[in-house]
Amino acid sequence: MAAQATLSLRPCATLAPSRGALPRAHAGFAPASRPAPALSISCPPRRLESLRRALAVESDQQGSVVVSEDQEEKPRSYYFLVANAKFMLDDEEHFQEQLQEKLRLYEERSKEQDFWLVVEPKFLDRFPNITSRLKRPAVALVSTDRNWIRFMKLRLDRVLAEQFDAETLEEALASNPVELKFDEPAKWTAPYPKYQSGWWEAFLPPKFSNGTA
Repeated sequence: MAAQATLSLRPCATLAPSRGALPRAHAGFAPASRPAPALSISCPPRRLESLRRALAVESDQQGSVVVSEDQEEKPRSYYFLVANAKFMLDDEEHFQEQLQEKLRLYEERSKEQDFWLVVEPKFLDRFPNITSRLKRPAVALVSTDRNWIRFMKLRLDRVLAEQFDAETLEEALASNPVELKFDEPAKWTAPYPKYQSGWWEAFLPPKFSNGTA
């Protein structure tokens, strides 16, 4: 039984012998069994090098993932609402309940918190058009969730909205120290109790390694 033909790629290939060049069988005798001639395909050196590189890339991808410079970590976008602290933390009647409900939902779903209250945020220095319209001290609601910030903008109404990019969470949530203190109203007529001072502390940014938020 004749051996199977093999296929090889060579920079400089030769053609297989033609049928006329093969020895003819003598009358009454079957031709002797011999190995089948190798089939060679001429391949230009440049194309051969391309094939080798493709095989090398495929082999490398099976073993490890190579991260290019374009895939390196980039600055993250943060979205915020900002208003003066008196309005955000003392006057707005439903703000506390909305934040507490969202935090409870995250805890039930084991989802990492992605929203914070930032008192006198440093990133406001990037927005002179906002600071010129803002009473101080100011408080910002910051999140990486753009759609939720849009929703909260509709709920709160009297707030300013913008976005910015930051390299780290620490940079995004950096703040200037300030003490918040609101006067108690002379008369409280609502059927529910007034917010307790300091309720917002549960939503302040985490303490970072340098001791600042």
